[in-house]
Amino acid sequence: MSSTVTAPSLTDKLVASRAASRALATATTAVKDQALRAVAAALRDGTDAIVAANHGDLVAGEDSGLSSGLLDRLRLDAARIDALAAAVEHVVGLPDPVGDLVRGSRLPNGLQLTQVRVPFGVVGAIYEARPNVTVDIAALALKSGNAVVLRGGSAAQRTNAELVERIRGAVASVGLPADLVQTIDEFGRQGATDLMRARGLVDVLVPRGSASLIQTVVTESQVPVIETGAGVVHVYLDASAPLERSIDIVLNSKVQRPSVCNALETLLVHERAAERLLPVLADRLRAAGVTLRGDDATRTIVPGVLRATEADWATESMDLDLSIRVVPDVDAAMAHIARWSTHHTESIVTDDVDTAERFLAEVDSAVVMANASTRFTDGGEFGFGAEVGISTQKLHARGPMGLPELTSTKWIVRGHGQIRG
Repeated sequence: MSSTVTAPSLTDKLVASRAASRALATATTAVKDQALRAVAAALRDGTDAIVAANHGDLVAGEDSGLSSGLLDRLRLDAARIDALAAAVEHVVGLPDPVGDLVRGSRLPNGLQLTQVRVPFGVVGAIYEARPNVTVDIAALALKSGNAVVLRGGSAAQRTNAELVERIRGAVASVGLPADLVQTIDEFGRQGATDLMRARGLVDVLVPRGSASLIQTVVTESQVPVIETGAGVVHVYLDASAPLERSIDIVLNSKVQRPSVCNALETLLVHERAAERLLPVLADRLRAAGVTLRGDDATRTIVPGVLRATEADWATESMDLDLSIRVVPDVDAAMAHIARWSTHHTESIVTDDVDTAERFLAEVDSAVVMANASTRFTDGGEFGFGAEVGISTQKLHARGPMGLPELTSTKWIVRGHGQIRG
C-alpha cells in the first residue's frame, strides 16, 4: 500500500517557522554561533554546487533580458561565496543583542522595571536577483533569535534553493530546527502576496529590490514593513572641493560597483568649481565607461554630454550612467537633494568645515557624509558583518540594519505584591 506525501502549503511553512522561532528564542549565544559557523562552512564546502546553480540563473537571466546591473547583483563566484561565508563568521563575533538592557528603573512603590531586547519572532523578506540577501538575512536572523521566511524571486530561484538547502542543513546539524530558514519561492508571485497578508504568522517584512518592488510591498502588505529604499544617491562638490579628492570620491562612488544602491547617481557641482573640476572628472568618468547627462551649464563646460531631463534626476540607473548639475551654492545643492533624493545616502566634498557641518546637519537622509565615498553605506563596512538592508524610513530603524534592528523590546516588571491604588 503506497501513500502520497503532500508538499507543505505556504501556511504550513509559516506555522513551522513560528514554532521554530520559539525554539530559537531560548537558545544560547553559543548555540547560535555554532550554527553560524556551520553555515559558513557549508557555503564554502558547497561552492561548486552554488556556482553551478547560479550559472543556470545567469543564463536564464541573460536570455530573459535582465539588465547588466541585475545580472551583476545575481552573480556568485567562488570569491563572492567566500566573502559571504566570511560575513557570516563576522556575525559570530558580534554581540548578541537578545536580552540587552535598554533602560530600567525602580519605582517609589518598589516595582523594578527593565526594558530588554527580544527577537521579532518571524522575519519575512521579499527580494529579487540578490542571492547574497539569502545568506545575509539568514545569518542576522539566526544571531538575533528570529526565524526567517525568504521570497527571493524567480531570477535567482536555482541559486537560492541551493543556498537555503545548505543553510538549513547547517542549522539542523547543531540541533536547531531547520525550519528557522524557509524559502517560499516555489509559490511564485502568489507566495509573495500571501506573505504580505500573513499578519499574525509573520512579525515584520523587509523588501529589498527595485523601487517598484519596495513600493508594492509598502502599499499592499498587511504585515508591518521596514522600508528599504532605492538609492538616488548624490555627491556635492563644493566651491573648495580639491581636485584629486573629488576625482577619487566621485569615481569610487560611481564606478566601483554601479549596480548597488549606494552607488552615485547624481553629481552636483558648485558653479565656482565647475570649470576647474568638471573637464577632468568627465575625462576620467568617460574613460571608465560612464555615460554622462547634464544640465545646460554642464553641457557648456563639457562638450558632448547628453541633455539631462527631470526623469534623470529621479532615476536609480544601477549602471554606468551619471547625471550632473551645476548649482550656485550649497543651499541650491541641498534643495535639489530634498526634491529628488530617495533619502538613502548623500556626500559633500569640501575643505570648508562650516559648510560641511551645515550639509551634515540639514540634509535629511539615512546616511550623510563629508569627504567620503557613498559606497561606505553598507552594513559590512559599518561593522555589522552583514546587513538586513538599508532603511530609508524613520520609524524603528534607519540606515544600514544589523542585529539590533532585528529586535524589538519588552518590559519586565518585578514586584512583591504591589497593587495600584
